[in-house]
Order: sequence, then C-alpha cells, then structure tokens
Amino acid sequence: MRNAEENPSATPAVSLHEIARRFGQRWALRGIELEIAPGEIVGIVGQNGSGKSTLLRIVATALAPNRGEGRVFGFDLRRGAQEVRGVSALLGPTPGLYDDLSARENLLFAARMRGISDPRAAVDEALGQVGLQSFADERVRGFSSGMQRRVALARIMLQRPRLLLLDEPYNSFDVEGVALVNRLLSDVTQAGGAAIVVAHDLARGDRLVHRIEEMRAGTLIPAPRLVVSTGLGVGRGA
Repeated sequence: MRNAEENPSATPAVSLHEIARRFGQRWALRGIELEIAPGEIVGIVGQNGSGKSTLLRIVATALAPNRGEGRVFGFDLRRGAQEVRGVSALLGPTPGLYDDLSARENLLFAARMRGISDPRAAVDEALGQVGLQSFADERVRGFSSGMQRRVALARIMLQRPRLLLLDEPYNSFDVEGVALVNRLLSDVTQAGGAAIVVAHDLARGDRLVHRIEEMRAGTLIPAPRLVVSTGLGVGRGA
C-alpha cells in the first residue's frame, strides 16, 4: 500500500474509480468516478434512493464496494480501511448517541476510543464550541433533535478529521446550528482537509461548496447550473 504521506500536496483527498455497489439484484451505485482535492467541498444532491448515502458509507468504509477502487488521502478503501477511518468522520442522518449517557459521557467515551490525551479537557472544549456547556451532564435522551445533532458535531470536532462526510447535515438545525456546520466545514478545509456534503437542498451551505454533483440512479452527473467561483463559494451560471 502506498504511503499517504509521501507527497501530501499531490495526494487527492478522495479518488474513486468505477465504484459500484449492489444490494441483492439492485445496483445502488453504477461506476462512480469522483476526485476531490484537499481544500475542496463537494456537494451531492439527488432524490431519495439515488445512492447518495450509499456512496458516503463506502467512502467511510462502513460498506465495501462490489466493484471498483478508491482512496482517501492515499489510503486504500479496502486494504487501508483502518487508516481511512482514522482520517475521516461520518455524520449520518441519525446522531448515533447512547441515550442513557449524558452529553459529556457520550463524548468522553468517543474521546477515549480515539486515544485522545486529556479527554476531559478536549470534551469540555468541544461542548463549548457547540454551545452545550449548560447541558453537559444531562442524558441525551431528553435532548431535542437539534441538541442531539450538536453532540454529534462535537464528537466530530474531537476527531479532528481530514475528510468530512456529512449526510443531510442541516436537518433539525436552527440558524445557529447551520452556522456550526458551516464553521466546521470551513475549519477542516482551510486546514487542508476536504468534505462531501449530501443533501436534498444545499441552500444553507452553498456559499461554501466548490462543486455540486447530482446523483441519478447510482451515477454522478455534474450540475451544469453551478460554476466554481474563487474562494469558498459557488456562482450560478446563466
């Protein structure tokens, strides 16, 4: 396996070639080609069932492709799955929290699993970043859906990932929550990371997105109505 750190500036954040995934007799993905550079945010839109979430799960190594190959910062999706998980973070449609634990306990568990030194200080900092200091010791089962999503965002902040994989990240968020997601995207990409944002509607994050692809029946199609502008943003074509 090629070392992902040999030449970081020349290593794509994501490189997928002919990725395909089948569930039974149905092909959810059909020969996906995608390359994302460090510092780039790619939005993926599409209808339910078009394959958006399946693609994110494959990049996160939660699913294996039936065909094709891919790398994340040089690490192979199959042979380097552990390394891929170490540099990426997936936020799914559900927050994936332990209901009977408090917000702090959920994050302490995650921090210790990641081997973070001084986990209590790291957790307190993350809780402060998402505005949940006052609720740190309450069980998350009593949280609103937006508050639970904030805990999930804090867990990602603990990881300090190079690749963000966000599935409908703006769901259940108010204006402040949307700003938290966008700040996380900016922080990661400005540090040389990258992101894939899957959403039905990217209106709340499109000023950050460099490129939008549309998923149709398991294939990616560049969205011609959007053109890349300078900096973190998009401009609309005629």
